[in-house]
Amino acid sequence: MERYRIMGIDPGTNYMGYGVVEVEGRTVRSVVLGEIDLHKMSDPYAKLRYIFDRVGSLIEQYEPREVALESPFFGENVQSMLKLGRAQGVAMAAALSRNREVFEYAPMRIKQAITGRGSATKEQVASIVCRTLCIDQPPKRLDATDGMAVALCHFYTSTSPLVAALGEERVKGLGGGRKAGSKGGSKSWERFLAENPDREVKPNK
Repeated sequence: MERYRIMGIDPGTNYMGYGVVEVEGRTVRSVVLGEIDLHKMSDPYAKLRYIFDRVGSLIEQYEPREVALESPFFGENVQSMLKLGRAQGVAMAAALSRNREVFEYAPMRIKQAITGRGSATKEQVASIVCRTLCIDQPPKRLDATDGMAVALCHFYTSTSPLVAALGEERVKGLGGGRKAGSKGGSKSWERFLAENPDREVKPNK
């Protein structure tokens, strides 16, 4: 029976959470979870270099076959979004530089996969992740369980019979997948109409 590992990363500019699971058939177990501490580093470029080096060393140490990341969310603070996007991009580059397959999942999709609700709190996600993987001592910071949640989300998505039947298009629709990464998940209705104006049904006047 094939055995492989998945690494999940929750990007951050102060703490970057990560988790690695080992998969054997339909069985999944925890290998390691933790966080990369960046909060004392004031130089933003030094942070990016440190993220690249630490993610790379973790990949070399635990040898995951696939790396899944949480995609940046859209917020009101543009500067924060920019910094988060850079952190995610550098982590992604570290994985790609080591020839790992990379996947992205929207935050709501991850919460839904773990708890069944896209509006779940970080504490609820952490509780279910720990129960699912039989983690007796939860980490002090929730960034670590958030990273593990990304790995679990990818496991659930990639092993779903529905995803296997419908292929990559179904994965993109769930807010994840390699191709979804460059487009930030599933397309918005407005973007769909802009790209396909002939598909809009207008009411009769």
